[in-house]
Amino acid sequence: MVLESKLTEQQLFDQLVSSLVHSAWVYLGTMKNPMNDKLEKDLEQASIQIDMLDMIYKRMTGNLSQDEEKFFSENNNSFTSRFYRIINEIPTVLLITIILIIVFKPL
Repeated sequence: MVLESKLTEQQLFDQLVSSLVHSAWVYLGTMKNPMNDKLEKDLEQASIQIDMLDMIYKRMTGNLSQDEEKFFSENNNSFTSRFYRIINEIPTVLLITIILIIVFKPL
C-alpha cells in the first residue's frame, strides 16, 4: 500500500537536499549531533554527504529551476574532505611547534 504524500515534489526535493546539507555540517563538527547533543567530527561521512550532494547536482544539471540552482549554489560546499583534514591538523601542528619551542628554547 502506497501512502500518498501531501508534499509537492519541490518540497520533497528541498527536504532531501536540506537533510544532506545538515548531515554534512554535523559530520564536519560545525553543528551538534541531534542524537546526542555533542559536536563530533567524522570527515569520511561528511565527505560522503558532500559527494552525494555533488552527484545529485551533476545528475540534475539542466533540469533544475532557477530557485533550485540558487539553493544548490548557496548550500553546495566546494571544499573537499582533504581540505578539511588539512585544516583539522593545523591545531596539532601548532601545538607540536609550541612544545618544541618550549623544550629546546631557541636563542
